Order: sequence, then structure tokens, then C-alpha cells
Amino acid sequence: MLDLEVNDQFDVARRDASSENSSMLKGVVILEALVGLKQPATLAQLMVITGMPKASLHRTLAIFEEASLVAREPGGRTYAPGQRLSTLAISTLTHDSASAIRHTILRKLVSDLGETCNLAVLRRGELFYLDRVEANWALRLHLPPGTVLPPHCSASGKLLLAFKSADERSRILENLPLEQFTHRTITDHHLLESELERIVSTGYAVDNEEYVLGVSCVAVPVRDSMGEVVAAIAVHAATARLPLNQAMEHIPKLKEAAAQISRTLS
Repeated sequence: MLDLEVNDQFDVARRDASSENSSMLKGVVILEALVGLKQPATLAQLMVITGMPKASLHRTLAIFEEASLVAREPGGRTYAPGQRLSTLAISTLTHDSASAIRHTILRKLVSDLGETCNLAVLRRGELFYLDRVEANWALRLHLPPGTVLPPHCSASGKLLLAFKSADERSRILENLPLEQFTHRTITDHHLLESELERIVSTGYAVDNEEYVLGVSCVAVPVRDSMGEVVAAIAVHAATARLPLNQAMEHIPKLKEAAAQISRTLS
């Protein structure tokens, strides 16, 4: 009799564990759906994608929202990845085993070009520096990994904005204050849109002293295994040492490094 009771307890424990694992996996599916859609999702959309019933989905989203893994957009009808999920994604990119390889690629690029290079992504409407290798010059701009910048005044930021889908780009630009940092900063939304279209057509972006006078930058896209632009690699330097037209001569080397980094994302 005792053996039967013990076996029953084991069976219940296994069913409970299986149920918990299933719930956890469904939670992962929800987060994957939100990230994959690349735009805020309604409850109805998530029900179709995940196959979860409304009550279970709503309950899980409430838990995720409390944990900052999910955020409800203004109006409360749509959901988007939360700050905690974004931070986790950035941390994964900067601490996974491939990050050392990407850093080595940047170091080699800096050695070849003789100027500072960086790798950046767009996070919640801001440019975020994932990695950066400084050239050995006394005159340089100090922007360590983890630094965030407005995207409209940097080559990498403009490039990443340019390759967003039209809807996502519009949403970001609608809420983006175009602060002026130098007399060259683009502060007009129509001019910025034109600049973004130019970037898409040419495949590179420049910062012509738009964030700091005397410093220019050139950036090219880094694509994932699906061909989506997910990051930007850039070189920047004092214009007294490297004028913008000369910096643009480094585009082939930048593209070569971008292709190498792309292979670490597959």
C-alpha cells in the first residue's frame, strides 16, 4: 500500500513538473512573438501566434508586465518588450562567447585603420554602444561600451533608423526630439527622412560633425542570418586627422569587418 502511495505521489510530481515546464515554454513563446513582430502586439495577435487561450495569455502577460519583461503601450491595448527584456538581450550580446570574437574583429579593424571603431545597436529609440576599441591617439572622443546617444546625430544611429521598417521608423521619429548639438545636427524631420532614404540607397551613413564639432564618423550595417540589419559598425576620428572624405575610403574595410561580425550572429 505504501509503495502505491509513493508511486502516486511521484506521478503527481511528474505531472506538476510537466505542467510547469509547459507554462515556462509558453512564456518563452510569448516573448519570442513580441520580439519577432518588431512592433507592439494586441492580445488577439498573440493568441493567434501562441495558440494560448485568452485567460492564460492575459494572466501570463500580467506577470511579465509586473516583472518588466513586457510593457503595455500607451492606451493599454498593445504589448511590447519591456526594459528588463531589452537589458537581457543586450547583456546576452555583450557576454556571450561570440562577444570575444567580435571584440577581436574590432581590434583588428582598429589596427588596420588606425582609428577608433565601435559596434552599436538601437535600443528603445537610443543608440547603444555594445563594444568599442580605442585607437592610440591623444585626441579622441570617450564613449565607452554602454554609452547611449540620440540616434539622429550619429552615423550608426541614423543607419539603424534607416533600415527599420517604415512603420517602426515612423513611430520612433514621431517621439524623437531632434536636439541640436552642433550647427550641423539635423533638426528637421523632413530633412532627416531624406537623409535616411539616402542611407538606404547607398548602404552607409556618415556623421559630419553632427554630434561633436571636429569629429566625423562613417558606419555600415551588420546583418543577421536572415539579412536583417541588427547592428552598425563604425569608425570615427578627429577631422583634423581624418577628414570625412578620407574616412569614407574605409567603407570597404568596414563592410569586411561587418560581414565577419554577421557570421557570429548566425
